[in-house]
Amino acid sequence: MSHRNQDKFGAVLLQVQDDLRQLRGNLEKISLSERTTLDIQVLDDAIRKTENSIKKHAEDYLKTVTEQLLVLPSIEDIHKKTVQIPKCKTLHRKPDLDSFPDMPPQREDLPGASQREKHKSTLSMHSLCNPAHPNNRAIMYRKSGTSLPDVHKRSTNVAKPPRMITGPAGRLKPWPRGHHNLAVPEEATGTLPDTSLLCMSIQHKAASLHPRQEPYSCKIGLMGSKSLCHKQLKWEKTPGHTCEKTDSKCTTFWTTRTPPPSTSSQSMEHRSMMQAANNLISQNHQNLPVPVPVNISKYPFAITKGRMDPLAADFCLFRQSFSSCWSSVVSALEALEKLLRDFAVPMAKVSGERLVEFSHGWDSGWRTARPVIGLVSVLENWEEVLGLVSRPGQRFKGEGGIEAAAIHIQSCWRRCVARTAYLRHCRRKWAAGTISLSWLTRSQMRRVREALQARRLRQLENSRSRAQNLAANWKHIQSSKRTIIHIPSLGYSQSQRLNLREFDILQNIQINRLCDIRDKNVEVIYVCPRHLGEDILHYYTSLLVRDGATDGAESRTTEASSSVRPFIILTPEAVDYFPTRNMCLSTLLKYSPRTLKRIRHLIQGKRAYIVGGVAHVDDLAVADELGVPILGPEPAIAQLYSTKSGGRRIFKGAEVDVPPGQGDIYTLNKLHEALAEIMTQNLGVQRWLFKIDSEHSGRGTAYCDVCHLSCYSWALQEYRRHSVELWNTKWIQESVLLRYSDEIPQWLTRFARPAKTSRYPNWACFLKTFLRQGGVVEAYPPSDSVTCLTVDLLLEPGGEVTALSCGDQLHGSCQLEAIGCTVPQTSVHPETLHSICTHVGRACLQRCIVGHVSVDLATFLNHNTMEQEVWAIDLDLTYSDQLAMTQMLLMRTGGTLNCHTGCLEVPVREKYCEDQPAAKSPVVNRYAVLGSHLFHSNLSMLYHNVFLMMCKAHGIRFNMKRKEGTVFALYDSSERCRIGMITVSEDLQGALVTFARNLSVIHQEISSSKMQEETNFKALIKNIEDVLQTIVQNKLRAVKDKPAA
Repeated sequence: MSHRNQDKFGAVLLQVQDDLRQLRGNLEKISLSERTTLDIQVLDDAIRKTENSIKKHAEDYLKTVTEQLLVLPSIEDIHKKTVQIPKCKTLHRKPDLDSFPDMPPQREDLPGASQREKHKSTLSMHSLCNPAHPNNRAIMYRKSGTSLPDVHKRSTNVAKPPRMITGPAGRLKPWPRGHHNLAVPEEATGTLPDTSLLCMSIQHKAASLHPRQEPYSCKIGLMGSKSLCHKQLKWEKTPGHTCEKTDSKCTTFWTTRTPPPSTSSQSMEHRSMMQAANNLISQNHQNLPVPVPVNISKYPFAITKGRMDPLAADFCLFRQSFSSCWSSVVSALEALEKLLRDFAVPMAKVSGERLVEFSHGWDSGWRTARPVIGLVSVLENWEEVLGLVSRPGQRFKGEGGIEAAAIHIQSCWRRCVARTAYLRHCRRKWAAGTISLSWLTRSQMRRVREALQARRLRQLENSRSRAQNLAANWKHIQSSKRTIIHIPSLGYSQSQRLNLREFDILQNIQINRLCDIRDKNVEVIYVCPRHLGEDILHYYTSLLVRDGATDGAESRTTEASSSVRPFIILTPEAVDYFPTRNMCLSTLLKYSPRTLKRIRHLIQGKRAYIVGGVAHVDDLAVADELGVPILGPEPAIAQLYSTKSGGRRIFKGAEVDVPPGQGDIYTLNKLHEALAEIMTQNLGVQRWLFKIDSEHSGRGTAYCDVCHLSCYSWALQEYRRHSVELWNTKWIQESVLLRYSDEIPQWLTRFARPAKTSRYPNWACFLKTFLRQGGVVEAYPPSDSVTCLTVDLLLEPGGEVTALSCGDQLHGSCQLEAIGCTVPQTSVHPETLHSICTHVGRACLQRCIVGHVSVDLATFLNHNTMEQEVWAIDLDLTYSDQLAMTQMLLMRTGGTLNCHTGCLEVPVREKYCEDQPAAKSPVVNRYAVLGSHLFHSNLSMLYHNVFLMMCKAHGIRFNMKRKEGTVFALYDSSERCRIGMITVSEDLQGALVTFARNLSVIHQEISSSKMQEETNFKALIKNIEDVLQTIVQNKLRAVKDKPAA
């Protein structure tokens, strides 16, 4: 009786659920033609509430009867929407489901049943409680006589096949409190655990009875990205499995946690799927894992067009065989179906064993697995499916392909737009940063430039104020004790300084300025551009003894002389900081605060002024730092008039003769026009010179001979056909001028040569610099015998012009570069020379040029007039090397150089007058040869003391009693390749012979036939021989002219 009542009650429960399902199905079929709207949500909530109550009671009843976990089928969710239905007073019948009678569950007593019968009874009850089971209707009809409708014929588009967790009847062991996970035994063999654990889990896990939402399981395999975690099922393997050895039985539990449905956008889902698909396409199929083949699959089934037939016999057999682990298998199966639908796979053959194996692996370690490849690997025709999935564009042929394609296109377009905007933003940001940095740098540079300009203006004003004070007190300063600060700075432009070899030695060539101490009222502070060795310091200390009683080659300790020597040699510390920059000495001193401090201490309370070299703007900074005036022009004035063109302007203002030519040439057309014009006016000139304005010492000079001009002979014939007066008219010169204009460009290109190829190797290089810096075109003196001389002037601030030195130049290999001179000069009459120098000095004073000035002149015999002519060819606003050597000459001989008379007067001590005072010694004339730029590469093999001992052994020394002999000037202690030499004799011929002999002896001592040296000794000896020959010819001519007179 009890069994019959229980069956009836179960039939009633099933009937009620079936009625509720029919009711919900009928709601979907309501016509929408009426205007009245009805919210289905109200009905759906009522039905859902009743269904949940019935589920609870039915579950309690079935648990009591069968001791088996049962999940009832869910009624499909109806989308929340508002539809219009016809007006009606009554709908379908609505059964009263608010309450059900509580019937205590009664367990069927099977006292004598065997284990096989118990198992059959459990399976039958399980099939009865599962409406989706194919045998459900038959068992229900057999037990209760009730014929149920066929729920499998419903449309699959509305409802989804229910998910069921089933398993064989058995007992589960008790589960500790606090664990609310759904536990399913992995193996259903032997004695099963107690069901109390499963019951507790079911009661506390409400999600197990809810209808499963549409999972995007296949997306898990396609995503491979952490950005879509809201759309993923979060599978966690917890250490909640137990393994107990009880009668050789072990049970393992996997727990799953399913989060609530996410609200992330479909574009994110599609983007993740497309990214995974693209990654899958890009992979090499050879690198894909090949599933381990199963010889014979016991549970194969097919999936057609991504849909699985739940009533298929092979699938039903597979589901029944693996019911104990179906909860994990169904998730993998749904993911597989979704994947096949998304990629429009027509047919897929699934191996049941691989699917179960994959589902277990997916549950336990999905984070490190490859789900897409894993899902495909469970297929028996996996190669065909994988090739189809990997095909480009296949995703857009499947379910939602049009929407996926649209999402993909939109995402690509958004990415392109965003990328373009980002790159544009980056470019603008970079441009803004660059502009800002450039503006800040420019502003800072402008502020620094303005500060420097203000400082230099202040320094210039202070220098002018001190210069006025110096001019007002000049006579008093010259007659009183004073300190002269010698700074032999070569303030050339940076390009010129960088192209000069051994620039520091070139600045130190004027070390003989120390000889200014021959005036007892003068103390000298010499700023040296390099560190001097003890040998040079000892040499000059012995050389500059005022009493003149010792030989320069003799030894005397530096300590003994330092107490009486009135000179100090200082080297700026910045020399060590900038060893390779070729900076001028004024700049080095400017950045040497310790040296400046020491100089200020030395000149404190004394009258002092600076004698510089080539003017530079840093001279003003040094003078302002020391607070002393400069005996020299302002840097701007010196830069204007120290050029070749500036010298010609001064000479023209002084009304002295200058070579035919033109200055301030900056263009090639002007060069050709000016050259054609002056060549036409001066047909007797055989060579034309081209001089760069800013160069010096013959470095920036080129020449071209007229004999190479093809029309020159014709031009001479035209010149001879007319008189000199008539030739100076323009219309007669026009034909020659036009002919010259046509041929001069080609003539210069082929035959013009630089004088010194070390700086400018060819005419093209020279012409480029010539046009950039400007220059002059001048005539070379039209004579075979040309003598050049240099006169050093002192333009006193008080307005007086004083000649300090004059000498005829000696040349080496280059006829335009002077490396020595003979003092005093003998080529020009002293009165003529004094007149020229006075005019030039006054012209300089009118242009605010004071200090030391060097004037270069050229004299020759004009064959047309048979008169001597003197041309002013160059002007240097600096302290010259010749003047420094002259100071050493006067210091060593104790004489005076009278340029007005052209005599070097030296006091000597005669044998019978040795006991007389030096003031009463007779004065005799001497001649000297000065060589300041003697160079020999083999000199570096000898130390200075060895060199001096060698010269002394050959009789090369200076006799202080007779005031004749040889004196050397030493420049550096490291290179030792450059020296200076002075020879003094009673006549000019003897001084030249001594000089040439000394050069020959030194060359023979330091050279050998196997050594290759670089020297200018040979060229200078040859030039001296030519001068000696000229002197002999002049003497013979003078002897012949005497009897005639």
